[in-house]
Amino acid sequence: MTAAVTPETGAAGPTEGAASGMTRRQILQAMSGLMAGMFVAILASTVVSNALPRIIADLHGTQSSYTWVVTAELLAMTATVPIWGKLSDLYDKKLLIQLSLSMFVVGSLVAGFSHSVGLLIVSRVVQGIGAGGLTALAQVVMAAIIPPRELGRYSGIFGAVFAVGTVAGPLIGGVLVDTSWLGWRWCFFIGVPFALLAIVLLQLTLKLPTIRREVKIDYVGAVLIMSGVSSLLLWVTLAGNNFDWASWQTAALVSAGVVLLAAAVWVESRVTEPIIPLDIFRNRTVALTTVASLLVGVAMFGGTVFLSQYFQISLGKSPTTAGLMSLPMILGLMISTTVAGQIISARGKWKGFLIAGGIIMTAGMGLLSTIGADSSFGLLSVYMVVLGVGVGMLMQNLVLAAQNDVPASELGAATSVLSFFRSLGGAIGTSALGAVLGHRVAEELKKGFGDAADGTGGGVPELSKLPEPARVIVENAYGVATADVFLIGAPFAFLALVAVLFIKEKPLRTQSGMERLAEETAAAQPATPAAH
Repeated sequence: MTAAVTPETGAAGPTEGAASGMTRRQILQAMSGLMAGMFVAILASTVVSNALPRIIADLHGTQSSYTWVVTAELLAMTATVPIWGKLSDLYDKKLLIQLSLSMFVVGSLVAGFSHSVGLLIVSRVVQGIGAGGLTALAQVVMAAIIPPRELGRYSGIFGAVFAVGTVAGPLIGGVLVDTSWLGWRWCFFIGVPFALLAIVLLQLTLKLPTIRREVKIDYVGAVLIMSGVSSLLLWVTLAGNNFDWASWQTAALVSAGVVLLAAAVWVESRVTEPIIPLDIFRNRTVALTTVASLLVGVAMFGGTVFLSQYFQISLGKSPTTAGLMSLPMILGLMISTTVAGQIISARGKWKGFLIAGGIIMTAGMGLLSTIGADSSFGLLSVYMVVLGVGVGMLMQNLVLAAQNDVPASELGAATSVLSFFRSLGGAIGTSALGAVLGHRVAEELKKGFGDAADGTGGGVPELSKLPEPARVIVENAYGVATADVFLIGAPFAFLALVAVLFIKEKPLRTQSGMERLAEETAAAQPATPAAH
C-alpha cells in the first residue's frame, strides 16, 4: 500500500507547505516543547543520582537494589524505544510525545510516594517507558524539521538544555535531600510541572505532517526482546552475589535469554511491521553506528552512574557537593557538542569528530581507572572533562551519521534502533559493572573487616554512622571498586572507536526529513496516464 502523507491535527496549511521548509523562528518555536520534554527526561535521571545513596538507605535496600533502581528505568526505556520509533513512522508524533510525557508524570508521582524498594523500581519502569518515548521521538522530530547539514547549528540548544538539566539535576537533588522539610521524595515530584508545561508547549507549537496507513504493531517481538534482555540483565546483576557465576541459575537465565532473543530475531524477520527492521542493518552506516552506540552505552552509563556514589561514600561528600563535583564532565560534554556541531554545519565533515571522540573517551575512561579514596578534586576534574569531551563528540554525531544515510520513511526506525542499542548498552553496563562494583566492595571489606564483613548484608553504608576506622575501610573499598569499574569499561570505549573507524563519511543532506519524505512519497505515486 502506498503511504499517504497528511497533516497532523492542528497543522496549518497543506502538507506541501509544511514540507517545503520552516523558518528559523518556526523551528525554534517547535523546539521549545521538545526541549522542555528533553529537560524533564534529563532532570529525572540526574536529580535522583545524588539522592540514591540516601533513598536506598532509607528504604533499607542493598547494593543490588541501588543498581536496579537505575537499571529498571534503562531497561524499560530500552524495550520501548523501538516501539515508540516505529509508531513515529506511522502516527501523530506530537500525540506520541505527549503520551510519553503523561506516562512519565504517572511514574514520577508513584516514585515520590514509594515506601519500599520494590514499588520504587516499578515506578521507575513506568518512568522508563515515558523516557523511551522522549528519547526516540525528540530526535526523530528534529530530523523531520531540520536538514542534517543544519542540525549542528541547533546543537548548542541541545547542549545547553542537556547541560542545565544535568548540572541542575544533581544540585537540586542534593539540596532536596539535605533539606529536612523536603527530602528525597521531592526529587521525583519536581519534574511533574516541567512535564505538564512541555505537553502544553507541544500542543501549541509543534505542527508536522505524518504518515497514515494500515499498520500492525509487532507486540510479540517487543515482548520477546524485553523478556530476553531482562533475563540476561537478571543474570549479570545477581551472579556473583546471590549465586555463583558457574551455577544452574546462570545456565537457566543465560539459556532463557538466548532462546528468547533468538525467537525475537525469527519473529522480526517474518512480520510485516517488525519492531526492529532487520534489513536496516544492511546499511553499513546504520550497522556500525549501532555497534558504536551499544559500546558507548556500556562504557558511559556503566562507568559514570556510580560516580555520585563514589563522591559521597569514598570521598565523604554531601549530596549537594557531589552534584557540584560532576560539573567538569558536564561542561566538557556541553562545550564539545556545541563546538563540534557548529564546525560540522560550517564544513559538512563529521567523521573526524567521531574518531576524536572515540580516542578521547577511551583516554578519559583510562584516566578515571586510576582514582581512589585519596584522589584530589583537581585531578578528578581533569579526568572528567576529558571523558565529557569524548562523549560529547560521539553521541549526537552517531545519530547524525545514521539519520543522514537512510530514507526519510525510515528515520524513526533508524533513530530508535540507535537509541535502543545505546540504552541496551547502558542497561547491560550498569548491571554488569554494578555487579562488579558490589563484588569488589565485598572483597575489600573482607580484607578490612575480616569475617565481620559477612554481617554487613551487602547494604549501602551511611558514613555518618560509622566509627573512624570503619569509615576509612569503607571509603577505600568504594574507591578501589569504582576505579575497577572504569578500568573494565575502557575496552568498550576503545571498541567503539574501532567501529567508528570503519564508517564511511558521506556528504550531509541539505533537505529536512519532511522535504525528503514529500519527495519520496511523490516518487512512489503511480504515474498519471496521459490524456487522449
